[in-house]
Amino acid sequence: MKAPMLVVLLLAVAMTVTHAKKASSDLHKKHIAAIEEKLEQLMEMEAELENEIAEEEASYDEETEDAETEEEVADEPQEEVEEEEEEEEEEVEEEEDSQPQYEPSEEYDPPQDPCKEMFCGAGRTCVVTPQGEAECECVKECEPELDTRRKVCSNHNETWESDCEMYRQRCLCEDEEPGCKKEEYAHVHIDYYGECQELPECETSELEDFPRRMNEWLFNIMRDMADRQILSEHYLQLEKEAEDNPTKRWTNAVVWKWCELDAHPRDRAVSRHELFPIRAPLVALEHCIGTFLDSCDPDDDHYITLKEWAKCTHLTEEHLNELEDMCEEIREQ
Repeated sequence: MKAPMLVVLLLAVAMTVTHAKKASSDLHKKHIAAIEEKLEQLMEMEAELENEIAEEEASYDEETEDAETEEEVADEPQEEVEEEEEEEEEEVEEEEDSQPQYEPSEEYDPPQDPCKEMFCGAGRTCVVTPQGEAECECVKECEPELDTRRKVCSNHNETWESDCEMYRQRCLCEDEEPGCKKEEYAHVHIDYYGECQELPECETSELEDFPRRMNEWLFNIMRDMADRQILSEHYLQLEKEAEDNPTKRWTNAVVWKWCELDAHPRDRAVSRHELFPIRAPLVALEHCIGTFLDSCDPDDDHYITLKEWAKCTHLTEEHLNELEDMCEEIREQ
């Protein structure tokens, strides 16, 4: 709108100037002077209008450029955008591939429980130390036993509520820990199941004949287990040999039972606790069993060695050497 107005003003000025040239009177001169003054004012206005127009055009051009830039960005081909995204994804994948990859090895073995292969014995339980090592310690407490048939009679002729209570007490006394009631309990063991009762004394004649009955009993048990196919494979050869050679019956039976009793640890010595499987079941039937087993431990160290075992079962010196060799062969299998 401002540009057309300027043109009209200029035309008006031109016409006025032309008309002024024709005037010759003083009045006309005065009018011409006034017109010239007005002309100067109009020229100043023209200059101001031109400046305003230039500024508006410059502002318009900037807005147009910005709009065109935005349109170019908005109208950018979708393929280029997708290509850029794909390039970015490829760069991320390359960075991930460049990092070391740790794949689980087929030979990797998960951490094993340190207590898995640990044997602690009666009255003890395995715990894992802060260093991750297995260690045996005394049982903290035993579960209450309501069944009276679970009571046991110890070698001190004392009735305990359960075997757990008795073995826990033995552990405390062995380790000299607080809670040990009597020092002698460090060697306490089960004599038989049930409440303690008065048993008949073992006569001398009965004790003298006991080794023969013990050996016969062991052989019969070994043969019965072989017939029922529950005898370990490496003991089957001993049983077969005893069947074929009567002179091997007692020796092989004694070897079999000894090797089974000397289990934890296998140290060529059987503890009173390890004797429990043959003592407790026989007390009610063979009241001499306790006296007999006591005779197998002449030094009263609560362990029966191979030599002591062989002597109390009346094996000869030849049988003794054979016993040691056969037991070692079985251990190595």
